[in-house]
Order: sequence, then C-alpha cells, then structure tokens
Amino acid sequence: MVKPRETFGSKFAVLATMVGLAVGLGNVWRFPYMVGQFGGATFILLYLGIAGLVAVPALMGEWAIGRHTRLGSLGAFEAVGMPGGRGLGWILVAISWAAVSYYTNAIGWVAFHGLAQAATSMGAAFDASVILPPETGFSPHSTALQFGFTAAILALQATVILKGVRQGIERISTIVTPVLFFTLLILIVRAVTLEGAGAGIAWLLDFDLQAVTPTAAVAALGQVVFSVGLGGTLMVVYGSYLSSDVDVRSTAALTVIGDTGAGLLAGLAIFPAVFALGLEPAGGPGLLFATLPQVFTRIPLGWLFGSLFFGGLFGAALLSGIAAYEVLVASFSDVLGWSRKRAVWVVYGVSLVLAIPPMINLGIFVPWDLTFGSGGQTFGALVSVVTVGWVMDRGALLHQLAGDSPSRWDQLLIHWLRWFVPIAVSVAAAWWLLTDVLGIVGGT
Repeated sequence: MVKPRETFGSKFAVLATMVGLAVGLGNVWRFPYMVGQFGGATFILLYLGIAGLVAVPALMGEWAIGRHTRLGSLGAFEAVGMPGGRGLGWILVAISWAAVSYYTNAIGWVAFHGLAQAATSMGAAFDASVILPPETGFSPHSTALQFGFTAAILALQATVILKGVRQGIERISTIVTPVLFFTLLILIVRAVTLEGAGAGIAWLLDFDLQAVTPTAAVAALGQVVFSVGLGGTLMVVYGSYLSSDVDVRSTAALTVIGDTGAGLLAGLAIFPAVFALGLEPAGGPGLLFATLPQVFTRIPLGWLFGSLFFGGLFGAALLSGIAAYEVLVASFSDVLGWSRKRAVWVVYGVSLVLAIPPMINLGIFVPWDLTFGSGGQTFGALVSVVTVGWVMDRGALLHQLAGDSPSRWDQLLIHWLRWFVPIAVSVAAAWWLLTDVLGIVGGT
C-alpha cells in the first residue's frame, strides 16, 4: 500500500523547488566556464540538444520512481523490484551523506565571502580567503571557521526540513529561486555596462562550428548529468512529493530550461566583468573565491554587487544542500520508521562529523568532491535509468508519465529510456573516470 505523503502545494511551487534544487554552486562556475572553453554559443546549442535527449527523460524517470513508490532512495529501488535494491539504496544514502558534508563546507565559504563583501561597506573589510582550506597541510584558523559556518548552515537546513515539505522546503524555494534570477539580472546589467565588457560576452557566446568535437559533446553530456541534479537521490525524493496531477513531462522540460538559463545568466553576470578588468577567466572554485572578489574590489559599489552575487549564490547552494539533507531524512523516516525530528538531528550530528576531513585541505576536499559528487552522482544516475528502463513495471511507468491516456510518443519514450539514456549516462560515467580519476583525457 502507498503511504499517505505530503506533496507540494502548487505547480509554481514544484517548478521553483525543482529549479532551485538543480541550480547550485557547480552550475554557476562550471557551466559558464565550459561554454567559453568549448565553443561558446555552439556549445550551448550542443548542451541544449543533449539536455533534451538525456536529462529531460532521465529526470522524468527519477520522478516516476519517487512518485510511484512514495519513498526516498533507501526504499524506492527495492519497492520497484530492482535486484539488490535495498543495498543500492544504502550505497546512495552513504554517497549523499558524504556529499552533504563537503558541500555544506563550500556553502560556508560562500556565506563568509558574502559577509566580507557586506563588511566592506562599513569600512571593516577582511580577507575572506582565510576560510578556504589550504592546498596542503593544516590551518587551525581555517578549520575552525569552516566548522563554525558548517554547523550553522546545517542547523539552518535542519530548521527548514523540520517544517516539512510545504511549510519548509516549498516555502523557502518559492522565495529564493525568483530572487536568485532577479539578482542575476541586476548583476548582468552592471557587468555588460563596464567598459570592455564586450570581450567577455564574445568569449562566452562566440559561435564556432569547429568546436563541435567528440570531446565537447561528451563534456556537455557529463555537465548535463552534473548540472540537472540526476543521481537517484535528490530527484527521486522530491519526485515522491509530486501530486498526481503534476505533468512530469512538461515540468521536467521546464526544470532543465530553468537550470540551463541560470547557468547562462551567471555567465553573463560574471565574464563581461572579468574581461573588462583584464582578469583571467579561471574555472572552478578559483573563479568564485579568487577572481570575482578582485572584480568587486575594482568596480564602483563593488561591495553591493558582491553582496548580491554571493547572497544569491548562497541561496542557490542552500536549496541544493536542503535537498541533499532531505534525501537522508526521508529515507530514514520511510524505511526505518524514525520520526522526522529524530532523523533530522541524527543526520545533523553525523554530517558535522563527516564534514571535518574535507575541511583540512584541498588535497582531501577535491578527491572527496570527485568521488562523492561527480562520481557518486553519475553512478546514482545510472542506477536510476537502468531501474526505470529495465526493472520498473511498464504500465506503472506509463501511468506516471502520461496518466490514463498514454500516446504513441509515450510508448516511444519508454524505449528511449530503456536503451538510449542508459548508454548516454554510461558514456558520461566513462568520461568522468577517464578525466577526473585517471587523467587520461584532458578534462575541463
């Protein structure tokens, strides 16, 4: 029997929550930089095509699992009949727990940089980089700062989750997501009006057909899986909170469009200013925590725009962190029968302990990210698409996708989910292994 379950209250709330979940730290620094590196507008078109062919159906599949079972990752795969489903669920929960820990550390970095920007307006500027872990070795000051901010942000996430789906997750998502997009638009206006900003726009949106290479295509595929939030955890749990009248097909398409739009807006807010000031368009965390603070110190009212940027980024990261936290809480409540309150505080305590190792230095943080972030997410996405295409009852899947009146296109979608999408995610997994783990192929 399907257990009664709280659901999102409106279609707008669903879209704001799903887009807010998908847009996170990586979407702001990784996607815009990849656009510039792999052919500008050409890469965007390539990315959109792959997102439509892979991310949208895969997202529908993860929501279908969640809504059909009304369970989180720990119980959903077992409930649909996946062999070893309970064990796979525990693996995904372990990956999520490790991801919550290091990702919350990074949210703390963003919060600290936002405070540094705000402090500038009061003449109390301080070096925000002191919170960042050193490349090697150990910094007691950095670790203490990270621990304090991580504890506070985990407590904020716990407060939201204790309020439940509608009063907690939905309410904060419907506030933060629109504010994020509005903030990006303000920053774009400031960035593109700087003298010399055109070079950054050209770098980001240059159209170069010769850039369409197998390397660019596979890089786009990997970014699609990473950016949208696939992985058999976040979207499965949030799918379990979808009411029966939500059209997963159109909602999945709009979610991917919103996620991609946020990445493009972030690029237009960042790179025109970077080029206008003659700085290098660095990728990765260096863009957020080294290059952009230089930008804000060198433009009029930079503290204001810096505060807006890091404030918006903090909101986006927080929504993703809340979703990862909810994966654990829902799983323990669903399968182990824990109360929501007990699950929230157990997750809090263990997450805070797990967050300590990646605080020490980047030599620990980066492999932690590659293993439990990129690698774990790709593994979970593969588990999900195989479950949807090869294990889940076809009639149940069709009902989740199309209700009581599936069309011929819905029948074709089932075959697409069974054959093409698992192959595509497997290619993304192989790319992650070759680039991030083995270093055989040049990554991004």
